[in-house]
Amino acid sequence: MRTRVKAALFATGLALAATGFAVTPATSAPQQVVHVAPDGDDTHDGTSEAQAVRTLQRAQQLVRGLIPDMTGDVSVSLGTGTYALSAPLQLTAADSGAHGHRVVWTAAPGARPVVSGGVPITGWKLSDSGKNIWSAPAPATLRTRQLYVNGARVPRATGTLPVTLTRITGGYTTSSAAMDNWRNPKDIDFVYTGGLGAWTQPRCPVSTISPTTIKMAQPCWDNSTKRVMRTDDSGRTVELVGRQAITELPTAVENAYELLSAGEWYLDNTTHTVFYVPKPGEDITQETVTAPALETLVSGNGTASAPVHDITFSGLQFSYATWNFPSTPEGFSEIQANYTLTGAHGFDQQGLCQFIANGKCPYGNWTKEPGNVSFSYDRNITFTRDAFAHLGAAGLDLGTGSQNDLVQGSVFTDISGNGLELGGVDLTLPTAAAQHTSGNRLLDNHVFATSVEYAGGIGMDIGYTEHTTVSHNQLDHVPYSGISIGWGGWPDKVKIKAEPNYSNNNTLSNNLIFDHMQQLADGAGIYTNGNTGPDLAGGEKVTGNVIHDQKGAGKAVYTDNGAGNITITGNGLYNAPLAWGSKHTDYTLNKGTYDPLDIENNYWENGSADYNQKSVLIKNNHAITDAAGIPASIRANAGVEPAYADVLTWTPAG
Repeated sequence: MRTRVKAALFATGLALAATGFAVTPATSAPQQVVHVAPDGDDTHDGTSEAQAVRTLQRAQQLVRGLIPDMTGDVSVSLGTGTYALSAPLQLTAADSGAHGHRVVWTAAPGARPVVSGGVPITGWKLSDSGKNIWSAPAPATLRTRQLYVNGARVPRATGTLPVTLTRITGGYTTSSAAMDNWRNPKDIDFVYTGGLGAWTQPRCPVSTISPTTIKMAQPCWDNSTKRVMRTDDSGRTVELVGRQAITELPTAVENAYELLSAGEWYLDNTTHTVFYVPKPGEDITQETVTAPALETLVSGNGTASAPVHDITFSGLQFSYATWNFPSTPEGFSEIQANYTLTGAHGFDQQGLCQFIANGKCPYGNWTKEPGNVSFSYDRNITFTRDAFAHLGAAGLDLGTGSQNDLVQGSVFTDISGNGLELGGVDLTLPTAAAQHTSGNRLLDNHVFATSVEYAGGIGMDIGYTEHTTVSHNQLDHVPYSGISIGWGGWPDKVKIKAEPNYSNNNTLSNNLIFDHMQQLADGAGIYTNGNTGPDLAGGEKVTGNVIHDQKGAGKAVYTDNGAGNITITGNGLYNAPLAWGSKHTDYTLNKGTYDPLDIENNYWENGSADYNQKSVLIKNNHAITDAAGIPASIRANAGVEPAYADVLTWTPAG
């Protein structure tokens, strides 16, 4: 399977080799180059390295002056170093290429630029000698959920409580008053791994502690404990989206000063102080400590009539951004794939549309996790050989209205939530072509060690899209599913047709996925939910993928609720609990048939026998016991193509 052997890739974690990307040079000289350097000067004109400007915003101003008269591409060339943003780089239609040419934001030859939203934390002093707690001042405006020491993420203060909890309305009682004087209760998170279904990891902040009563923050608590239910015609009570409520005690407690231990940190927002307990042998006064301060690094949000378009990013690393929404009383009341319920009536109205009295439409339109780099209503945006690392939300979000975009040869790692998001769930049947997410390609990317804070996240999370190609990617070492595509199939649980949507002609091919589902369950290497197209010819194609060593319960290729018109052919699946699943009654037709599936010529363990009835065709599949049973042609073609093999040995700059 080429050199992508998991043992070799992860023998030393991220420290695989001190390498960046081999950025492909432009095929022709650009019309103009705007030079940028960390030691540049914004009074310069950017026309040479000696005249380099310092900030991306100044480069943006210069590019805007060149766009009206473009006769070739305009290149923004970034030299090696860190570009610390004080505000997001916000691109609009005015920053787009013109006259058939592109604006290219690129690393200078041989350079490794980092676009950063972080701030340094310095001035460390011993704060508590008995517990070896050190402290340093933080900017008064800093709000963050992450901290990095020498580029390595360190966990917030985490542990178990010194009391026994008993559930009551609105929270808990405690067995003693041991927590009564804990610092800043509103900043403490209770984490519930598997708490709203085996595929979730919700968390809710505390509101108050006094003296033996813990009240949880609202609306997170109601949204996590009062979810409405439906009864199908068999009398079975189910919820349209998963479990009813959190019923368990927290599996972990985070961000409590009193729980600090070696290698952990805590931010006191009232005194603007960062606390840290060094690991044995670590001198924190000699380390580089970075706190992500911005929530967005780059955004390109156009409109249906004025999209952002014809922009390339190449050879850039996007790092050190946070996401503070889970620290608000909204918390993180997860539904699936890092979508959450929010608002005072999230539990009984949000996204429930016609299925519930006073339901808000469209169905399934819950709150999406944002991207630290995000685009929407855009055309022909390209990310090639970029890196998304050390991020606190999703890495890259190409949202609703993204069309003909390309993400190729890029790395996604050390990301709190979803690695890469494509499409949305807010428009099921858009009337305007500009509202479709269409024609996008995700190729030759390496996605690994993502969803490190919100374990229910996905390596590549895809909503309603059409004509999407997801091919030759490697996804590994993720806590839940590798790729998830589709939405809105849960009404199947109460024998109602899945949500009609415009998804069609999406292809997931020749991907290599392994060591996934490391923490949660009921997921897959490739997971599909909801309608995928009008028929088998125009539906989803899952072909030539190799999926192995799935850790948690689930299916290697998972056809979940309402998922039909899927062709699954020529895949190699092994060391997974189940090869595929499952057959569901087709409530769209209500003719007693199953959602249409064509499953042929796969190589798998414990595969189903031949079957041909009720709209499901299963034939010519081959039983194997290990990788050797998969034809060499399938194994050799799965994963990153040779021209992009350097994404497998990438390490962070700095």
